[in-house]
Amino acid sequence: MDYLKAKGIKSLSGNIEISGAKNASLPLIAMTILAKNNVCIKNLPDVADIKTLLKLLSNLGASYEYNKTETFVDTSKLNQTKATYDIVKTMRASILVLGPILARFGHCEVSLPGGCAIGQRPVDLHLKALEQMGANIEIKSGYIEATAPDGLRGCEIVFDKVTVTGTANIVMAAALANGKTTITNAAREPEVVQLCQVLNNSGVKIDGIGTAILTINGTAGRLIDIKDFTVIPDRIEAGTYLCAGAIINSELTITKVEPKHLGAVLAKLEEMGFTFSTTKDTITIYPAKKIKSVKITTQEYPAFPTDMQAQFLALATQADGTSIIEEKLFENRFMHVSELQRMGADISLNGNTATVNGKSKLSGTDVMATDLRASSALVLAALVSDGETNIHRIYHLDRGYDRLEEKLKGVGAKIERLKE
Repeated sequence: MDYLKAKGIKSLSGNIEISGAKNASLPLIAMTILAKNNVCIKNLPDVADIKTLLKLLSNLGASYEYNKTETFVDTSKLNQTKATYDIVKTMRASILVLGPILARFGHCEVSLPGGCAIGQRPVDLHLKALEQMGANIEIKSGYIEATAPDGLRGCEIVFDKVTVTGTANIVMAAALANGKTTITNAAREPEVVQLCQVLNNSGVKIDGIGTAILTINGTAGRLIDIKDFTVIPDRIEAGTYLCAGAIINSELTITKVEPKHLGAVLAKLEEMGFTFSTTKDTITIYPAKKIKSVKITTQEYPAFPTDMQAQFLALATQADGTSIIEEKLFENRFMHVSELQRMGADISLNGNTATVNGKSKLSGTDVMATDLRASSALVLAALVSDGETNIHRIYHLDRGYDRLEEKLKGVGAKIERLKE
C-alpha cells in the first residue's frame, strides 16, 4: 500500500495546472448511457473514481478508450442492466447509472451504495423522484430494482433538500422521458450545470440551467447524439492548492482554472488576509501580512463547499486567533480533526462545529487519511509542520486528486510516494 512522506517547508513558488473535475466527470460518464454515438470526452482526470465508473460501464457491455487528452466511451452495445455490489461498494457515485439505465431500457438493478465514512447520503430522493416519473421500485437483497415498461414520463418534481447526485440522476432520466420534467430545488453546482449544458448542446432542450428550477424536455426514448465536450476544471483541486499557497504563506499560481467557480473560497481566503490576481483561467494568491481567523459554514453552491472544509480547517491552525467552522451538510466530516490534533493542532469539536485556536506549532508524525478531502488536509498540515509526516491510507486521496505529490513537488514541496 502506498503512503506519502512529506517534510515541512518554508515556501512554495511557481504554477500548478488544474485537472478536469472529478465531480463533473462522473455524471458525464454516466450520461454516455443515453448516447447513440461513440462519445468523446476531453480532460478527464487521472483518478481512481473515473476508472471505477468506466469499469462499471464496461461490465454493462460498453467499451472505452481512456487517456488524459481524449477518452471515447461507446455504450451502443450495452447489454446488461445490473450494477453489482462489488463495483458500487467502492464508489457511491455509481448510483448515477440508475437514472440513465432505467430511462434507456425500462428496467435496471443497482446495488444500494452502502455506508459512507463522512455521513449518511441516502438515495431516497432519487427513488421518490423516479417513482413520480412512473417507475416501480422495490428494494430486494440490497439492490434497487426499478422498472418502467412504458418508459418514464415527465412530471413536476420538488426535492425536499438540495441533492447534487439526485439532480444529476433525474436530469439524465428526464432526458429520455416522455414529455416535460420540472425539477424544483435543483442543485446549482458547476458540475450539474455542465451536465445540463452538454445535454442541451446535444439536442435535449433544458431551460433554467444554473438556477434552482430546471425544465427538461424529454426525447420520448430516442437516444441522443452527444457532442464532444471538455470537462470543466476541478474547483476543489484548485481550492486545495490555493490553501497550500496560503498555509505556507507563499505566492502561488494555479492555471487552467475557472475563477468564477471559486467565489466563496476566494472570499474566505480574502477574509483571512490573502490577496489575488486573476485572468480568464489563472489565479495567483499572494502572501498575507498576517493570517487572520475566519468563520465558515458549509452550504450548497454557491455558498462555501463542504469539500473545502477540511483544507480550511488545516489552514486555520496557522491563523492568529480563533476560527469557527460549522459543517451543515454531513454529520461525520470531522474525522481529520483527531489526526491534526496528533500533529499539535488546538481544535475542539462540539457537534457539527469545530473551534480552531491558532497559531499552532505543528510537528510531523504518522497520520491516517479517513476520506478524500481529509487526506488533502493532512498533506497541507504536513507542509507547514516541523520534521517528517507520513500520511497513510492515501488510496482515499487517489480517488480524487490527479498526481497531487507530483504537482506539489513541482512548486517546491518535499513530498514523495513510498510503499508501506
